[in-house]
Amino acid sequence: MNLLAWIALGLAVFPWLLALRNVPRLPRVSDDPPAAALVSILIPARDEAAHIETCVRAALSSQGVGIEVVVMDDGSRDATAAIVTRLAQEDPRLRLLRAPPLPQGWTGKVHACARLAEAARGTHLLFIDADVTLRPHAAAAMAGHAMRHDIALVSGVPRQVMRGVGEALTVPVINLMMLGYLPAGGRRGAKPSLAAACGQLVLAEAAAYRAAGGHAAAPAILHDALSLARRMRARGFTTEVVDGSRLATCRMYDSFAAAWSGFVKNAREGMATPLGLPVWTALLGGAHLLPWLLLLHPAALLAVALSLGLRCLITWRMREPWWSVPLHPFAVAVALAIQWTALLGGGLGRRPEWKGRSYGGPPASPA
Repeated sequence: MNLLAWIALGLAVFPWLLALRNVPRLPRVSDDPPAAALVSILIPARDEAAHIETCVRAALSSQGVGIEVVVMDDGSRDATAAIVTRLAQEDPRLRLLRAPPLPQGWTGKVHACARLAEAARGTHLLFIDADVTLRPHAAAAMAGHAMRHDIALVSGVPRQVMRGVGEALTVPVINLMMLGYLPAGGRRGAKPSLAAACGQLVLAEAAAYRAAGGHAAAPAILHDALSLARRMRARGFTTEVVDGSRLATCRMYDSFAAAWSGFVKNAREGMATPLGLPVWTALLGGAHLLPWLLLLHPAALLAVALSLGLRCLITWRMREPWWSVPLHPFAVAVALAIQWTALLGGGLGRRPEWKGRSYGGPPASPA
């Protein structure tokens, strides 16, 4: 027990060492207007009737830079297209496009983003999910930051809106991993292995995006933003993760079931690998779960304090709801359960599914 308690303490200290470097260095982009630019706000949408009007209206309310808003209806089976059509009649800056049939070996979002980029007219391409609500200054701030610092890709994690326990048991792990376990925290640089990005909010300089092959260079990927950031760095471009909590909000999921399905879908390109997942289980479980089983030992008690303190630091910095902090050990347990479910399901030949589509078939050739 003594040895385990000290191991748990060491594992709890590790993410603090990274967070103490990452959190203070997470850039907050300024509101200074950019030089002449046109930002194409590109929104892939499939069955997003519940969110699309709020998303589009917020995008059209952007200030400080010229914009166009392009929505790609990706075979929606609800009123998504009808809603966008109505909004487009009110504002000529909005266009609705219909995605062609999904080619074999492509994932839906990547295909929609690739087609959106082809249709975009802007100097900068701002890809957002349909459940993201931009703040009025976001497009101008991101484009201005990219232009002033010669950054080809700027990304951020929006402030995550959580209204239920199911969301609080899943969503906070995004920022925990970004700030507590990513060595550089997505800081500005050109080394591909240290790249990071969040697909909810990604701005790319159009010429650099196309030089790196865009989304079409990896058609079967699910973590499209991370893949894009790595490819752009591999081509010599600079990318950076900034504080997205002041640029946009996002409610990813409205239930535990939806969150579970969404994270399982993406897990196989993350931690859920035969070699990586045992290591991640030791790192996360040892730092955030094991100490609770050894509370009678002073080292374990300190490890618990460090674990919860780290979560408090990230919650404060990323403006997450404070009521979710006590659920932190359960969120870590759920995250590991999701990863193991994805890994074991993949071993059994189960293909991830999302919005009526299944993925994991033969890869496509880059377009």
